[in-house]
Amino acid sequence: MTPDAHRLPGTAAQHGPDGTEADSAPDLLLAEPDRDLAEKATARFSRAGVRTVVCHDGAEALLHVGVRHPRTVLLAAPLPVIGAARVTELIARLHPVPVIVGAGADGAQEATAAVAAGAVAFVARPYRAEEILPLLMGGRTGDGSAESLTVGDIELDVAGFHVYVRGQSLQLPVREFLLLRYFMERPNRVISRAELTKALWGTEELPSNTLTVHIRRVRNKLRDEAKSCCTIDAIRGMGYRLECSSAGSAGTQTLSSRPAPTQ
Repeated sequence: MTPDAHRLPGTAAQHGPDGTEADSAPDLLLAEPDRDLAEKATARFSRAGVRTVVCHDGAEALLHVGVRHPRTVLLAAPLPVIGAARVTELIARLHPVPVIVGAGADGAQEATAAVAAGAVAFVARPYRAEEILPLLMGGRTGDGSAESLTVGDIELDVAGFHVYVRGQSLQLPVREFLLLRYFMERPNRVISRAELTKALWGTEELPSNTLTVHIRRVRNKLRDEAKSCCTIDAIRGMGYRLECSSAGSAGTQTLSSRPAPTQ
């Protein structure tokens, strides 16, 4: 039940009297039953400076959350011994930390249940570092409080990966959440397609309709589902801009800190 601890080259492990590692809390606990997949993912995270501890089933994940206190947990779905949904529920109750769940087609049902149990995001498995790293970086202030962005009638909980419009929850997948966050950090500013592609996909080359489709989805959810006063306008030949009508205090942006929610 000992985790495989991964760290950047040249970083020595410290051990307690019983021989177990006594370093500070890892950035990420990865619960992944496929050892080859875990090794490849950990190598990518390490190159980005993310200190990762690996375990291989749900029981081990609960043990290491209690002992190691990771900053974030990434659970594979399906997850043996104890499933991802139950692990998520127990973590929320006993040791609240953000939980991300990763799944392919075979784990979609379990991942959906994990999100219902409190997981903050559902990502693809095999893992894509460019999708997961933005979830691990940022979202916390130095004192551990959660940051909140407010533009018009939209409030975005950065650490909790929640969006609210006039207090009502709006569900967004990870990529759409990150897209909306990028706009909310730059309200009323025209942002080029190239900037958005580089910032959110980490590349300058993307299928021509990919960005368009994601922006359309966010725009439609704000307008049709949430009835928000804010929308993402296309500025022909220039890019896109987040704008709000006067009913929602157009152009306002607030970055606040409040205690992270407890379960």
